[in-house]
Amino acid sequence: MKTIAGAHKANAPQREQSRPVVLIRDLIAKFNEYPLVVFAASLILLLAVAAIFAPALSPHDPLAVNMEESLQGPAPKHLMGTDQLGRDLFSRILFGTRISLSIAFATVAVCLVLGVAVGAVAGYLGGVADDLLMRLVDIFMAFPGLLLTIAIAGMLGPSMQNLMLAMIATSWVGYARIARGAVLSVKECAFVEAARSLGSGGARILIEHIIPNIVHPIIVLATLNMGQTILSIAGLSFLGLGAQPPAPEWGVMLNEACSFMGLAPHLFIFPGLAITVAVMAFNFLGDGLRDMLDPRFKKEVEI
Repeated sequence: MKTIAGAHKANAPQREQSRPVVLIRDLIAKFNEYPLVVFAASLILLLAVAAIFAPALSPHDPLAVNMEESLQGPAPKHLMGTDQLGRDLFSRILFGTRISLSIAFATVAVCLVLGVAVGAVAGYLGGVADDLLMRLVDIFMAFPGLLLTIAIAGMLGPSMQNLMLAMIATSWVGYARIARGAVLSVKECAFVEAARSLGSGGARILIEHIIPNIVHPIIVLATLNMGQTILSIAGLSFLGLGAQPPAPEWGVMLNEACSFMGLAPHLFIFPGLAITVAVMAFNFLGDGLRDMLDPRFKKEVEI
């Protein structure tokens, strides 16, 4: 009996210590099933580091003009060459990463909060409130999103702030529709009825019980929307509706490179690669998270 008791005591600490190890092992095993998520998250982490530490990583001032070194190709001094004004292209792309990611993140965050609030309220209240809010959503969705964004940005004037407002005005409706549909499927569940019977108010039920149970599709939509927003920022800046020269923004750099495509192809190759990598990373992450958070979708695809 003593031997058995002693064995139990000796094994107890090992079991307690092994729990975090088991949890970490399970988490790693789960991510191993979705290598696309790991790959995309690594790219996004690399872009985030480049954006946050751009001043420290940048070897040159992105706005410094040096006509004596204009249109040079990639070299040890200038890793990605220089533009028509002798500005270091690598430094400009680093700071362009900061601009694109910060504006895209702020735009998606505002759209998410606004859209989820409208959709959740419409789905939970129903009736007249639902009809009025969804008709507002239908009005915005009746117009092509890109054309409406261009029209709003053109009326407000070319700047990154106005471009951000224009994209918010046209992008929040997608979150509203997703949130409304998810709330309609959750609000009749037993745990919501239990909270209502205990005297919880509508706002508390939405915040504490319903919204935490509808975050999965919203997270996937936000991740995919990040890639679309980055592409829209670059495209509209290319058209002159967003950032203005000499701002080190990817779309502006592509616009400036149009006159030198044959003479200095590196001027559009590297900004184009930066846009491609950023958009691809967020799209891959969104697809991977959709499979990870909704196993039913994966099964349907396999079938």
